[in-house]
Amino acid sequence: MVARLVLVLGDQLSQDLSALREATRDDVIVMAEVADEATYVPHHPKKIAFLFAAMRKFADRLRGEGWTVAYTKLDDPDNSGSIPGELLRRADEFGTSRVVATEPGEWRLIQALQDCPLDVEIRQDDRFLASHADFDAWAEGRKELRMEWFYRDMRRRTGLLMDGDQPAGGKWNYDHDNRKPAPDEVDFGGPMQFTPDDTVTEVLELVGRRFGNNFGDLTPFWFATDQGQARRALTHFIQNALPKFGDYQDAMLAEDRFLYHAVISMYLNAGLLHWREICEAAEHAWKSGDAPINAVEGFIRQIIGWREYMRGIYFREGPDYTSRNVLGHGRSLPGFYWGDATNMRCISKAVEQTRAEAYAHHIQRLMVTGNFALLAGIDPHEVHEWYLAVYADAYEWVEAPNVIGMSQFADGGIVGSKPYVSSGNYIAKMSDYCGDCHYNVKTKVGEGACPFNLLYWAFMDRHRERFSSNPRMAQMYATWDRMDADKRARILSEADTFLNRMAQGALV
Repeated sequence: MVARLVLVLGDQLSQDLSALREATRDDVIVMAEVADEATYVPHHPKKIAFLFAAMRKFADRLRGEGWTVAYTKLDDPDNSGSIPGELLRRADEFGTSRVVATEPGEWRLIQALQDCPLDVEIRQDDRFLASHADFDAWAEGRKELRMEWFYRDMRRRTGLLMDGDQPAGGKWNYDHDNRKPAPDEVDFGGPMQFTPDDTVTEVLELVGRRFGNNFGDLTPFWFATDQGQARRALTHFIQNALPKFGDYQDAMLAEDRFLYHAVISMYLNAGLLHWREICEAAEHAWKSGDAPINAVEGFIRQIIGWREYMRGIYFREGPDYTSRNVLGHGRSLPGFYWGDATNMRCISKAVEQTRAEAYAHHIQRLMVTGNFALLAGIDPHEVHEWYLAVYADAYEWVEAPNVIGMSQFADGGIVGSKPYVSSGNYIAKMSDYCGDCHYNVKTKVGEGACPFNLLYWAFMDRHRERFSSNPRMAQMYATWDRMDADKRARILSEADTFLNRMAQGALV
């Protein structure tokens, strides 16, 4: 009889995991590839393969350190298909009813563990900078939960990029320097890529058989799948791309999928990297004169600012957060999000990249696919489930606040003070998508008008009652009001025609 079962989930591949920290060699570690986790949304095959391969390697590492690991592969004939089912099976096998788990990052799985008819102790996931209590204490009494103020507290708390009590360089935020349009050339070959070894190859064969019809290309597969590889990928980024990351972090190029981005979020979110080692590596590059402060600050802000803030919002708002829809949007997600043809080159390229890489950077997600969904009035829950499915770094704790809150404004302004909407002008400025597009980004109405231009004004008109008093949107409403009444009517009519054609499945 063993003392306890210690559950380790696929996004908890960290040796300092709270559930492991006080475990002894009398305990049995339980890890499982289960259908419930692989199918609750139609995950990108690369995401499934990454997690299964990383899980298997982590289990092997634990065994090498003397742990007993009960590992269930997806094709095991005794696989129960769920995490609670595997815990029950292993409890019967090893003669114990006690389970220690680290808190999952999704409400549905927390509920599943709470409902499991075993003695399950759920411990805090302290791999994050801010605990739930920390975030709630920060949020208490504030009228607005703005990320910038939270981020500054995290800087003070960690000492990252600080000069005593003041921010290094005299400024908290260097966003003004980080909005350069796409460069003519990119002198970075992209993230470090790894050739599949025997473990990865075996997983790729399994995933190809079971999930080959899911949206997304399984191969070529190049992700890191263990801590050593993930750390090499981090070093590669710090040395070769971080210096220009800040300048071009918002830029987009049709034929360059990575520009100067790190593409390490999937490693961080699965536990192969820790936020502190990432941030300290970036800070060291600045202190050594190898990267400018605008790049390093912008990078660190994404990790101890946005990432931690999103987690805080997710757990503070509760399990119903993903069903929020204050704008009342209800259109179905168009087929071109799943690869159907579209004449909108920006959407086509973003989705093409997503299919191939299970990755798109934050502006592609926010200002292309997210912006369009918001302008078009797509059901935010469908948008949420799409993002959760197609990106390798997506877990509900981080994805949902980014989509429901930041991207779709479905939470009514908890995350953002205004909706992130724009006409085609922003995309034209920050990318080369518009040059060869079927539509003309400079055409506001009539033949060849960019759909983003039409839908932008239709969105503004549709939600005037809610947003006209917002000081950050007043100028745009003034611009709308100055337009000739006939032009306004034509814009709304053409926007409506576009949306109706889209709903009917026509090529748009």
